[in-house]
Amino acid sequence: MKAFSFRRSFSPRSAVLLLILGLLSVAGCSKDQPLPAMLNGAEQPERYLPLLGEQRVGLVVNQTSQVGQQHLVDFLRAEGVEIARIFALEHGIRGDVENGGKVADGVDGPTGLPIVSLYGGQYAPSRESVADLDWLLFDIQDVGVRFYTYISSLHYLMQACADFDVPLMVLDRPNPNGDYIDGPVLEAEFRSFIGMHPIPLVHGMTVGELAQMINGEGWLDGGAHCDLTVMPVANYRKSDAYSLPVKPSPNLPNDLSIRLYPSLGLFEGTTVSIGRGTAFPFQVVGHPADSDGKFQFTPQPIAGASENPKHRGTLVTGDDLRTKDARPRFSLQPLLDWGTRTGEPLEEFFSRAGFFDKLAGTDKLRKAILAGQGEEQIRHSWSERHQQFREQRKPYLLYPEN
Repeated sequence: MKAFSFRRSFSPRSAVLLLILGLLSVAGCSKDQPLPAMLNGAEQPERYLPLLGEQRVGLVVNQTSQVGQQHLVDFLRAEGVEIARIFALEHGIRGDVENGGKVADGVDGPTGLPIVSLYGGQYAPSRESVADLDWLLFDIQDVGVRFYTYISSLHYLMQACADFDVPLMVLDRPNPNGDYIDGPVLEAEFRSFIGMHPIPLVHGMTVGELAQMINGEGWLDGGAHCDLTVMPVANYRKSDAYSLPVKPSPNLPNDLSIRLYPSLGLFEGTTVSIGRGTAFPFQVVGHPADSDGKFQFTPQPIAGASENPKHRGTLVTGDDLRTKDARPRFSLQPLLDWGTRTGEPLEEFFSRAGFFDKLAGTDKLRKAILAGQGEEQIRHSWSERHQQFREQRKPYLLYPEN
């Protein structure tokens, strides 16, 4: 399968052809034969190494950037690729910096390569940091939720590549929440680094697909186009369950936390704890005033993960979600339930209302909850925009949904 590439233009026909080829490869396997193994973009070096050749490459990588059991940096160096520098996103290149923590410029100890931070003040590479590069290569595991900031960093990288005429290669990876779309669609006035694109909270796209959509929909400043090449995942369907071999960030330690993240992430704008400062973040819910729950925990500082967690040092009571469905989907019910369980007025429950609205991508969700609307009524308000989004994203999809 040929690498899917944008060269200053977008061809929907190429995306459709790639989708058909993927469907044919699946259909060609009899029911008595096992399906071919899923291979991430990074695990198909025969497709991208010839393009890199002996050129100078900048890498956007972290702890998830693995080729089998080997880090992509080590693999590329062993293959003779000249790596000029590494660009670090939120949580750093080793995934050991807490949410929102400072990521500094420096030198990577194991490799001696210079590190340029793209988090904590400067989100886009400067002209000087990419001027000597022949390629910028992005290989980061995402989790398919709009407020997870790696896709915002991708946007800024694409903008810089378009502005400074540097080609970008995305080594694609499966989306562990890629089997559905859900949640409110972001409105322009709530655009921020935790939500930059007019897409649902759970968008059901891989990084490679979303990069193509950013290009094709003209979402870069001035309608600029990034010179983009995507190395697709082989033998992947969106309905496939995907267990991440490496945790994508300090507070998403396992598959369940990643599946609960879309629902529980909204609690970051409330007075309720979702387990930061414990061994089970994004798998529990609690508050000091709750009397309905049967599970208790005390958030404590954890270096590199939650150094000042909500309700630090206070015993909270609530619910342990670790016995629930192993593959849950986005739900508003926890948020609606806990709006009354804390005993606070709803206005106080939304302790960081502005931040909540940025997470949701709209203030309509918070206002609907304040008005006493139920989940069904709120969901109905999203249905038309979801359908529009499904049609809008079709030209950019690389993988069958079922």
